[in-house]
Amino acid sequence: MNDDNKIRRFTDLHAWQEGHKLVLMVYRNTETFPDKERFGIIDQMRRAVISLTSNIAEGFSRRSSKEKNRFYCMAQASLVELQNQLIISRDIGYLSNDEFKIIADQSVVANKLLNGLLKATKDKKFES
Repeated sequence: MNDDNKIRRFTDLHAWQEGHKLVLMVYRNTETFPDKERFGIIDQMRRAVISLTSNIAEGFSRRSSKEKNRFYCMAQASLVELQNQLIISRDIGYLSNDEFKIIADQSVVANKLLNGLLKATKDKKFES
């Protein structure tokens, strides 16, 4: 890996970048949800997706593989929580099937990259 591709900040992690895309998608799509959901599913979805990228960022800053792994596992749990909330949102009619598919597909991309971070922290010492 040359110096230009070196991961120096959490924002350099592809898992964080794809998670951030997911954050933006969730925020944009939940704007159209009914006002009665402001403190319901909108809040829950936004908290889950923010937790995803926040835990990736915090895990990146940790020194030990064990600590990194703990935060990446929390990020993955938040992602699965969001995936459940997406299904609920589709099933109650807040997201169209097309909107759901686009966001769900992005969540799969983020999940695959997060699995890579988890594997890296289990396989070797992972330096930030």
